[in-house]
Amino acid sequence: MYTKEITSTQNSLVKQILLLKEKSRERRKTNTFVIEGLRELQLAINAGYRINTVLYYDAFISESELTTLLHTNTERIRISKIVFQKLAYRSTTEGIIAIAEGKHNKIEDLKFQNNNPLILVAEAPEKPGNIGALLRTADAANVDAFIIANPKSDLYNPNVIRSSVGCVFTNQVATGSTGEIINFLNQNNINIYCAALQASEPYNKQDFVAPTAIVVGTEAIGLSNEWLQHATQNIIIPMQGKIDSMNVSVAAGILVFEAKRQRDFK
Repeated sequence: MYTKEITSTQNSLVKQILLLKEKSRERRKTNTFVIEGLRELQLAINAGYRINTVLYYDAFISESELTTLLHTNTERIRISKIVFQKLAYRSTTEGIIAIAEGKHNKIEDLKFQNNNPLILVAEAPEKPGNIGALLRTADAANVDAFIIANPKSDLYNPNVIRSSVGCVFTNQVATGSTGEIINFLNQNNINIYCAALQASEPYNKQDFVAPTAIVVGTEAIGLSNEWLQHATQNIIIPMQGKIDSMNVSVAAGILVFEAKRQRDFK
C-alpha cells in the first residue's frame, strides 16, 4: 500500500487539523473533528464513528499496527517528528492523530435497551473539563444516556475528548434545549429528579428504581426554573462541611451510583 507523507508544518492538512482543534465553527461547518490518541481512536471506531484520515508518527506506531486497527479504506498519512510535535497536545499520544466525522446527537435518536432507563442530564455545563468528567461518570455508572441541555461547548471540543478519556464515544449522548429534553422525558414517562437547594428532599430517601433522569446544573447558578417546575422531586446531597455545594461531576456520581445501588437490590 502506498503511504502518503507530510514533513512540513505548512502543509494544508496540518493547518486544517489545527483549525479543527481550535475552532468550534470549523468543526460544525465540516462536521469533522480531531481525535488524538490510540485509546480514544479505538473507542471511536468501536462506537461506529467514521474515521476519514489517520496521521501517524512511525517512531511510536507502525504501519502494521495501523492495519490491525483501521478499516482498509481509511486514509493513512505518515508524518515527521516536527509535524507530530506541532499537532499533538501531549507527548503520550502514541503517535496517532485522526480526523473523524461527528454524529448529530439528537434527542430523538436516543434508543434504550430496556424499559427502565437511567439517564444523567447536565444543564449548560461550560467548562470542557466538567463535561469530560461528567462523561466519565456516565460511563463508570453505565447509564443509558447522557444528555446535555443548552450546551455551551460542543461535544467534539478536543478538551472534552481529552478530559473524558474517550468516554464521549462510550456513552449514548444527546444534546438539546431544556424544553426539548423535558418533553422527551415526559413523553417517555421518565421521572425527573433535579439536584437543587429549593424544596428538596435528601437524595437517599428517593426511589430511583423506576425510569429516572437525574439532572444537575452548574456549580455557579444551579438549574434553571424550567427544570425545577417540571421536577418529579428536587433532591439534595446533605452537606456536612462549611459549603453548600460540590463539583458537579462528584455530585452526579453520588446520585447516579445511589440509583444503581437501588436497582441492584430491587
